[in-house]
Amino acid sequence: QVHLVESGGGLVHPGGSLRLSCAASGLSVGSAAMSWYRAKDREVDWLEREFVASVFNPGDRTNYASSVRGRFTISRDRVENMVYLQMTDLKPEDTAVYYCNAQDSHDYDHWGQGTLVTVSS
Repeated sequence: QVHLVESGGGLVHPGGSLRLSCAASGLSVGSAAMSWYRAKDREVDWLEREFVASVFNPGDRTNYASSVRGRFTISRDRVENMVYLQMTDLKPEDTAVYYCNAQDSHDYDHWGQGTLVTVSS
């Protein structure tokens, strides 16, 4: 059974930084396509979550939403089986619940419970 657990969210001032972590079990982050999505609140249906960033094979390719490109960096650690999202120059519009997503070899999507990021002065 696949479990994804996010951590690292919190309150940060505009211009600040945060690093989100996603601990995975039941699948290898090195084999799956790993992504971060976000939503304004937990009531948003999973189909309407906004794509943020992904890392995928071959060769740890990455893709970013235009709104975060140059400010956010996604990475994965195959040994620790973790995925990270380093966020810098945070803006109030980055306030959201951030979700870790894994797409396995059968193209099935797995989701974590989300971690809240609030950017406010």
